[in-house]
Amino acid sequence: MMSGWQLQRLSAMVLTLCVAVHLVTMIIVVHGGLSAANVIARLHGNTAWAVFYSVFVLASSAHVPVGLRRIAEEWLGWRGRSVGVASVIVGIALAIAGLRAVFALVGGPQ
Repeated sequence: MMSGWQLQRLSAMVLTLCVAVHLVTMIIVVHGGLSAANVIARLHGNTAWAVFYSVFVLASSAHVPVGLRRIAEEWLGWRGRSVGVASVIVGIALAIAGLRAVFALVGGPQ
């Protein structure tokens, strides 16, 4: 079983790559003069971008709850099982919301 520390470090490595790819892509898109409608049209049905953004969402969904748990423990003094349950719920909610956004942007089977 992976500890919270290990999970956060591993997800941080994935997020570093994902953020870099996302930012470089957005800079290229903006300088290329593409509109939001053009970007959405290009993303629709693109499996590679769907996989990329799904990995981005899942890494974020793993990373954020660990940090929030530490903040709750250190700043709020929240201890025990309930802080762990709350952080898992946050992670699941982030994953669901993020994957729904990816699905809406990239699209599913027609």
